[in-house]
Amino acid sequence: MSAVEVAVQAHAALGEGPTWDARAGRLIWVDILGSRIHTYDPVSGRRTVLATEQHVGAAKPRAGGGLVVNLRDGVGLYGPAGSGESAAAGGSTGTAPAGGSFRWLHREPVPGRRANDAAVAPDGSLWCGTMRYDEAPGGGTLSRIAPDGAVRPILDDVSVSNGTGWTPDGRRVYYIDSPTRRIDVFDIGDDQLPVDRRPFATVEDGFPDGLTVDAEGGVWVALWDGGAVRRYTPDGELDQVLELPVRRPTACAFGGADLTDLYITTARTGLVAPHPMSGSLLVVPGAGKGLPQPEFAG
Repeated sequence: MSAVEVAVQAHAALGEGPTWDARAGRLIWVDILGSRIHTYDPVSGRRTVLATEQHVGAAKPRAGGGLVVNLRDGVGLYGPAGSGESAAAGGSTGTAPAGGSFRWLHREPVPGRRANDAAVAPDGSLWCGTMRYDEAPGGGTLSRIAPDGAVRPILDDVSVSNGTGWTPDGRRVYYIDSPTRRIDVFDIGDDQLPVDRRPFATVEDGFPDGLTVDAEGGVWVALWDGGAVRRYTPDGELDQVLELPVRRPTACAFGGADLTDLYITTARTGLVAPHPMSGSLLVVPGAGKGLPQPEFAG
């Protein structure tokens, strides 16, 4: 495995949610507290920074172009440049990427609560998490948003909703509520909703944050305040530990044309003397082999 490199030197307060956009050949990631959506093309080196007017927990590619975004007050859609998307009542939340416009798909503002991590399921729905700014126990949620905006609650007593990822066959889903210090696993029922929640692995050094699943079914998880990314086998056994120079890695995802480079987002927030790489997008070339990620079908 190669050494850790800086893909994008940045000072993100709370970098999160790396996602490989295969159609565009770029990585998408966000700075939650900076209200920014970043993109990075590793071939050309081209970068963009897109502003939102609300804290943004995640941004994922849409099948028809544009992005689905998990914002403070709900889930919205950015259309591609020149699209006919129109702003819903209440207005846009920010500057749309490359001239595209914005509309709400599901709006549910709750005082003191914000969006956090999200993931697109194999069926094209968005599983989106929330949390309270004060991280009060049970103040967050995990919900499934269908392409037409229909909402199905999954969990309503989450503290800090974080990493979500499916096994290669789509029959199980992993999930993290960070203060539990666990990665949990569910089976997926016939209605595509999770059943039979149970512990998969427990973390003692730091807090599990974002995760990704590789082509062999291994689970890679970033450890907030743990300064590392760990890989667990499909049986829940610790397999690899990737030590990092930063204290607060937040999430990881495979990217690049062959999905072998592991990208890692990081945070500076709350650190008195952050490492110079804190807040940057890191990469470990040749770390493994990832899975193609589905696009949101809405």
